[in-house]
Amino acid sequence: MNSSENVSVYDQLGGIEWFSQLCDGFYSRVANDEVLRPLYPEDLQPSSHWLALFLAQYWGGPGDYSSQRGHPRLRMRHMHFRLGSEERNRWYEHMAASLVSMEIEPALEQQMLDYFSMAASHLVNTPD
Repeated sequence: MNSSENVSVYDQLGGIEWFSQLCDGFYSRVANDEVLRPLYPEDLQPSSHWLALFLAQYWGGPGDYSSQRGHPRLRMRHMHFRLGSEERNRWYEHMAASLVSMEIEPALEQQMLDYFSMAASHLVNTPD
C-alpha cells in the first residue's frame, strides 16, 4: 500500500497555507473578470478565506469551515446569484488556472480538476 493512501490530500499538499495560496490565485483572476467580478463583494479577501477553509475541509483538513459557518450547503449559499454556463465556465477556468500554477502531482491535479468541474456545474441555476 502506498503511504500517500493513508495521508489526506490536505496533508499531502501542505495544509491550509496551500489552499490559501490556491484561493488567492483564483481570486486574483476573478478580480479582473468582467463576468464574475460583479458577483462578489468589493473586498475579495473574506471570500478567499472562506473558500480556502471549505476546500481544506473537503480535502481532508480540519472542520473549521463547518464549525464557523455551518453545513456548506453550496447550492443554497449561491442560489441568489444567476449562475449560467458562462459563469460556470469562467469560475472553472480561473480555478483550473490557479490549480495548474501550483504545480502538483498530475494525478492529484486531475482529481481536483474533476471535483472543481463537478462543483461548478452543480451550482448552475439559470438556463442559457
